[in-house]
Amino acid sequence: MKHADAPVTLADCSALDAADPLAGKRGEFHLPEGVIYLDGNSLGPLPKGVERRVVDLIRRQWGEDLIVSWNKHGWMDLPAKVGARIARLVGAEPEAVISADSTSVNLFKLVCAALALNPGRMTILSDSGNFPTDLYIAAGAASLMNHGAAALMDQGVSLRVVTPEAVLDAIDSDTALVMLTHVDYRTGRVHDMAAITAAAQAKGALMLWDLAHSAGALPVELAGCNADFAVGCSYKYLNGGPGAPAWLYVAPRHQPAARSPLSGWLGHAAPFAFDLDYRPAEGIGRFICGTPNMLSLVALDAALDAFDGVDMAMIRTKSMALGDLFIRLVEQECEGFALGSPAEAVQRGSQVSLRHRQGYAIMQALIARGVIGDFREPDVLRFGLCPLYVRYADIWAAVQHLKAVMVGAEWQRTEFQTRAKVT
Repeated sequence: MKHADAPVTLADCSALDAADPLAGKRGEFHLPEGVIYLDGNSLGPLPKGVERRVVDLIRRQWGEDLIVSWNKHGWMDLPAKVGARIARLVGAEPEAVISADSTSVNLFKLVCAALALNPGRMTILSDSGNFPTDLYIAAGAASLMNHGAAALMDQGVSLRVVTPEAVLDAIDSDTALVMLTHVDYRTGRVHDMAAITAAAQAKGALMLWDLAHSAGALPVELAGCNADFAVGCSYKYLNGGPGAPAWLYVAPRHQPAARSPLSGWLGHAAPFAFDLDYRPAEGIGRFICGTPNMLSLVALDAALDAFDGVDMAMIRTKSMALGDLFIRLVEQECEGFALGSPAEAVQRGSQVSLRHRQGYAIMQALIARGVIGDFREPDVLRFGLCPLYVRYADIWAAVQHLKAVMVGAEWQRTEFQTRAKVT
């Protein structure tokens, strides 16, 4: 849809930057000169405070204090401390979030825990917009439970996948767990968390949200929506670095009964008693499995400093404005693209997706110009719009580069046609 308003200019974008209350946050990130980074929805950039913290951990805490650091420097408490910091960003109770393992591992823990809490129901419901690994993990958990209980049940647990629009109508008396990604990783479409959670629970199902594309990007109210479980990664909008520890949420009302299927020693009620029998720890701590990766965990803790003093409502306001600006400028300056995201800002996460049959090659040509986004099959160009460091003028410049790529047919160059391992 074309806008009838006067064309947007670079001066308009610069004026928005001058009035931006989050403008000062950009200086807290290491952003390479000449690069417009619009891929924070895949990997956030390096916060400047991370290097100092990690170097201190290596040289002083590990190098000098050695194993004493588990007590002296609070290493053992860091998963819960980091979890509490993330809890503020996702509207959760501080004692209900812990940082540990990967998103996939945490999802497996919670799917199994949820099925055990809701016996007699045999369906895990998800949608076709979910991130594929979530579906793989759910199917794997169902298969494992079926093998273990094959002699006890007439039919096994199954994964049912419907379209995003059909989720509400698909919840029925056999649904044990509804498992959805809040923000669609390809389109940026946002599910109505409160409405779906209420509908699931009204029919006796439990609700599990994947917030990988939500945490740090838009306000989330896990406690306010009465969610049962949630997982999320921390290397996207939370900027924790490649391979950063993920996190999980278990509502306090479920913590006494919920059990992790991965009963590792650190989730034991008394890890250093070294009992031969497993007794789960009280609270969220029972969902830790093994020894935390302290280098990555300290990096994540330092990265979260960027959110200190930031209201998530401010982030959401700027995120929607950046997305609206990007869409309007593409319509104004470029031809041949279809919008792959919802046009209405309130229905979008912190990204805009464009569709073009030559999307992969176009994105490679953009990256060669220093505008970094990414590509998802079959034809989606994704642009992450992270309010802590993306400027309105960056959006202007990125669209000008996109226009040049298309006008000059730069995407047709041979080197942009070969698919890399990571797209």
